[in-house]
Amino acid sequence: MNELKNKPDESWDLIIEPNRRLFDLRLRELYQYRDLIGLLVRRDFVAAYNQTVLGPFWFLIQPLMTTLMFMFVFGNIAKLGTDGIPQPLFYFSGTILWSYFSHCLTKCANTFNSNAQLFGKIYFPRMAVPVSYAVTELITESFQFVLLVVFYFYYLLTGHSFHANWWLLTVPLLVLQLGALGTGIGIIISSVTTKYRDLKQLLAFGMQLWMYATPIVYPLSSVPEKWLWVYKVNPVSPVIEMFRYAFLGSGNCPLESWFISLGITALALLFGIAIFNHNERTFIDVI
Repeated sequence: MNELKNKPDESWDLIIEPNRRLFDLRLRELYQYRDLIGLLVRRDFVAAYNQTVLGPFWFLIQPLMTTLMFMFVFGNIAKLGTDGIPQPLFYFSGTILWSYFSHCLTKCANTFNSNAQLFGKIYFPRMAVPVSYAVTELITESFQFVLLVVFYFYYLLTGHSFHANWWLLTVPLLVLQLGALGTGIGIIISSVTTKYRDLKQLLAFGMQLWMYATPIVYPLSSVPEKWLWVYKVNPVSPVIEMFRYAFLGSGNCPLESWFISLGITALALLFGIAIFNHNERTFIDVI
């Protein structure tokens, strides 16, 4: 008894408690697990490009091939205008932004199903996985953006003139908004599809429809006025339009639509966190 009384109290570095608040971001805990997030990011890179001939060059080849296809189909066959922007710049700028958003969404949509075994073996903040997906895609986006800058200066040197403006300072915010929007919607879908798995079949089809309802292969100025309301409620449209306006000086700067887009992004992220936190308590029993 004397030995037990003289034993010093144990101090714990981390106490795991049940999550009681649905909107708990647990940023401090995510920061503590930053090394794990780094390992998950590295895992995604290795899994995607291990045993490939070109490796990380696929970061650039995929959007380039998509751009060439858009130039051939929509630029040369359909004869869709680009508001005076050279076709490679117009299509490539829209492609890399859409790819970042869609990849964040589709990867986060498989968070629970793809990591069920990992979640069932060890504790760590589950939000670390969708965060790692967003970081991985952000790194990919940065490589593609460098190539876009190369195209930009090439056309400057060949006589084209662009009117970049101070809205260029909002580009990091626009990119982060797309990541937040894709992550928010993705974790909502992931939480729902743990129980209703057949809903995953609609994801690819829905993303295709969403892409064509976004001014990626055509400028917003070519949309008939009666259909503009579709683009006002589409949270991705004003982001791409503002990016082109800031970077290339063409198109418009739809502030009203952008504010609506920011509101939708915030709601999607908050609702996604709430349903994600609620679902992570019981999903292992469902899967």
